[in-house]
Amino acid sequence: MLIEEAVRFLSQVPPFQFLETPALRSVAQSLSLVFHPKGTVILQQEGSAGDALHIIQKGVVKITLRPKGGGDEVVVDYREAGESFGLVSLMGGHQKTTITAIQDTLCYLLPKERLNELVVSHPAVAEYLLQFHLTKYVDMTSREIQGKSLFLGSSDHLLFTAQVGEICRQGTVMVPPEATVRTAAKKMVSARRSAALVTGPAGEPLGILTDTDLRSKVVAQGASYDQPVSEVMSHPVVTVDEKDPCFEVVLKMLQGNIHHVAVTRDGGILGVVTNHDFMLLQGRSPLAFSEDIERQTTLEGLVPVSQKVLTIIGGLLREGAKAANIIRIISELNDRVVRRLLELAERELGAPPVPYCWLALGSEGRKEQTFRTDQDNALVYADVEEHQRAEVEDYFRRFSLFMQQGLEACGFERCPAFYMASTPEWRQPLSQWKRYFTSWISEPSPEAVLKSLIFFDFRPLYGDESLAWELREHMGTLLADYPAFMGFLANMLVHNRPPLGFFGTVAVERSGEHKDGLNLKIKAVAPLVDIARLFALERGLRHASTIERLEGLRGGTSLLSDLVDELEQAFEFIALLRVHHQYRLMEAGKSIDNFIRLDALSSLERQSLKNTFRLILKVQDMVMDRYKAFIF
Repeated sequence: MLIEEAVRFLSQVPPFQFLETPALRSVAQSLSLVFHPKGTVILQQEGSAGDALHIIQKGVVKITLRPKGGGDEVVVDYREAGESFGLVSLMGGHQKTTITAIQDTLCYLLPKERLNELVVSHPAVAEYLLQFHLTKYVDMTSREIQGKSLFLGSSDHLLFTAQVGEICRQGTVMVPPEATVRTAAKKMVSARRSAALVTGPAGEPLGILTDTDLRSKVVAQGASYDQPVSEVMSHPVVTVDEKDPCFEVVLKMLQGNIHHVAVTRDGGILGVVTNHDFMLLQGRSPLAFSEDIERQTTLEGLVPVSQKVLTIIGGLLREGAKAANIIRIISELNDRVVRRLLELAERELGAPPVPYCWLALGSEGRKEQTFRTDQDNALVYADVEEHQRAEVEDYFRRFSLFMQQGLEACGFERCPAFYMASTPEWRQPLSQWKRYFTSWISEPSPEAVLKSLIFFDFRPLYGDESLAWELREHMGTLLADYPAFMGFLANMLVHNRPPLGFFGTVAVERSGEHKDGLNLKIKAVAPLVDIARLFALERGLRHASTIERLEGLRGGTSLLSDLVDELEQAFEFIALLRVHHQYRLMEAGKSIDNFIRLDALSSLERQSLKNTFRLILKVQDMVMDRYKAFIF
């Protein structure tokens, strides 16, 4: 009975949950059970090393450290049921911390000799224990989430595991730049290829001639078939290495709006990979959805296609994609829906009277929307003379209303706070936008800081991007001139503390619709986004996405320089947890929300969530120390 109970317990506890049943039973047979009343010092700092790994079956322990030079004891961590302690002393030969039971606690003891045998025979156990006790374990948690039962049994991992060289078409048609279009076209037909690489004397790719180039630049223009291919080829050629994962190549093709890329091996041309190759690989690839979007010429045609984009998420999850990769692909496809709708608006209303730029704000601006929520956008247009204002404002009023209604039809709900270009306040000439930013930054207030959290994450999505970049430069100058504003941002950041209790427990909603739930967006995503934004603005980075901002902070003298990897892993873990939660709701036909239940998480997920909260608290404490004059 005791062994069966231990097996059931260990099967839910990392790293033992990674063991097969026979190995798990063998471990259970080696265990002994010990009871520590509340207040018992289990292991004493500088005392004798333990002779077993302690696995908490029930209760909570506190880990403290007394500095060698004297001073107050510092709380290092709390451990609860499903977690373990004592590994460091087993490895080091002496106890480095004091471990005290702060509740009546039951522990399974795994003898040192049996533990040594286990880590030798099962590398996954060794990896986890080292990550949990000595470093971090978020990445392993992400792998566990990816393998949950909802997606088990799928073998369709090719897009994210195959290398592009494995699907590359070899025997590529190559022609010199002086070859005629007629000659290149004949070679393409003969080889049954949709493209020909234009190469230089050393075989280096100079350009590419595709079926599209032939149709749009030669046939449609009535151009001569005897002109050199260098006159009509597309260039430069996008090249990828044969070892690049297929996913990365798909993303490059989406972002560059191209359908062919050259694949290289050791610097030489191996072949060409096309959109069609990925469609054969995966059935319906993201590139296929992109083409469907581009083909639509009416709002009525765009609506059903845009609403199918979310169906790609299931495939990406089944393939074990990282949350960051899922977000990047879905954001790119959502961007294409918005751009196509903007093109339809211009066709419906006529050419705009002055240059303008459509801005994506908030999570859309950061390219961090997965499941569509509400519209967050704005419009900036070139300054005009007084006599033009009425005409220009009337055009963009009708234009933004068309966009609001079109986006609603495509599944993007109206912003409840009206942060949309259809709101007159948020469609303004560049000079007015500069005045907005000047007011918010030079005279900070809670309302101004709140707006900055939305508008400071803007990025140009369509139109004359120079308008957006001029506004970005203006913002950078203001932040340098008014450093006090950064203090207000810091103040807002440190007051959104993670819900981690004194004993390391996570606080949840106590009542209401989401009783026993935890709001991942407010309590986990928002602090990580705010951290990246604050330090990116400090350094003057132009990036909008959280991951790009963190990457930009790598190295140098930033307080975050040594924490970038941990923050990126934490963001990936939270994003993946959120995506899986929301996808299950969508599949069940339920309303999408951000509330997860802790009892629905595995022990490893709960531990990783707490670890993420501890990391956020650590950074918030650093921010409080730096900006203490502004914290209130």
